[in-house]
Amino acid sequence: MNKRTLLAILIAFVLAIGATAMWSATTTEREGDPDVNAIEDSGSVAGNVKEQKKGGNKVVKVLAAPFKALGRLFGHGDDHKLRRMTEKDAARFESVGVERVEDVRNPSPAKVNATASAKEHLASGRSYLLNGRINEAIAELSTAASLDPKLSEAHNLLGVAYDQKGLAERARDSYERAVKVEPEDAETLNNLGFSLYQNGNYRAAVDRLKRAVKLEPTNERILNNLGLALCRLGKFQEAFRHFARAAGPLTGNLNTARMLERFGREEDAIRYYEDARRIDPNSSFALRRLADLYTRVGKLEQAEAAKNALAGIPTTVAAAGQ
Repeated sequence: MNKRTLLAILIAFVLAIGATAMWSATTTEREGDPDVNAIEDSGSVAGNVKEQKKGGNKVVKVLAAPFKALGRLFGHGDDHKLRRMTEKDAARFESVGVERVEDVRNPSPAKVNATASAKEHLASGRSYLLNGRINEAIAELSTAASLDPKLSEAHNLLGVAYDQKGLAERARDSYERAVKVEPEDAETLNNLGFSLYQNGNYRAAVDRLKRAVKLEPTNERILNNLGLALCRLGKFQEAFRHFARAAGPLTGNLNTARMLERFGREEDAIRYYEDARRIDPNSSFALRRLADLYTRVGKLEQAEAAKNALAGIPTTVAAAGQ
C-alpha cells in the first residue's frame, strides 16, 4: 500500500471521527431558551415566530456534507452504494482543493441591485435569514426599513435577526417600530413580548403577549409564551389556564409542572403532574417525573407506585404517549 492510499484512508478516518464528535456536541447541548425547551418536551411550541430554513435536519446535513463531497470526489455517482477506494481515488486527493459546498436545494440568495426597492431588499433579507446568514440579512433588512420606514415586516424580521445575534436592545427597538406601524399585528406583538421576556422584562412581556392573545385567541405559540411569562411572575394558576387553552388540560398541567420544577418547587410540581395523571393514567411523561420527584422529596412509597404504573403501561401506548 503506497503513501497516497494511506493518506486517503487517513483523511477518511479523520472525517469520520470529526463527524462523530460533531454529533456528540450537537445532541448534548440544546440551543434556545431553557424555559421553551422545558415545555417543548411535552410537545408544545413557544418562542418567537422565526423564519425557518427549509430542507430538513441541519445536523444531518452538516454530517452528511463531507461524505457527499467524498462521493463526488471519487466520481461514483448517486446510487449510494459503498465501494472500495481505488488507487485512482487516492491520487485525486493530491489535486483537489477545499471548496465551500452549496446545498442546491437552498442556494445562496442572489444579491440585489443597489437601486432595488424596499420590498426587493426585504425579500433578499428574508432569504438570507432563511439561510442563516444573519449579517447579510441585517444589512438587507436595514436597507429595506430605511427606504420604507412603514414596512413593518422589515422591522419585524430585523428584530428576529438581531435576536439571533444576541442584540436584545436592537431587537426590541425593531419590534417596537414594527408595532408602531402595525399595532394590531399579533406576530410582531408576540415577538416583542418574547424578546422582553427573554431579557427579564416579564411585566412588559405579559402586557404585549396579552394584547397578542386578544388578536389571536387560539394561537398556541402566543398562549404558551404568555404562560411562560406568567410563571416568571409567580402566577402559576393563571399560567396553567393559558397553557391549557393552547393545547388542552393535560399539556397545561405538564407545562406548569415543568416550570415549577425549574423553580425548585417539587411539591407544587407533583400536584400538577398528579392532575395530568388523572386526565391520562398512561401519561409516561407524568409518571416518569412523579417517580423522580417523589424520590427527591423522600416519598419512596409513592415513587415506587409511580414506577410500577409506568412499567405497567402497554408498550404501544407508551410509544404513542407523552
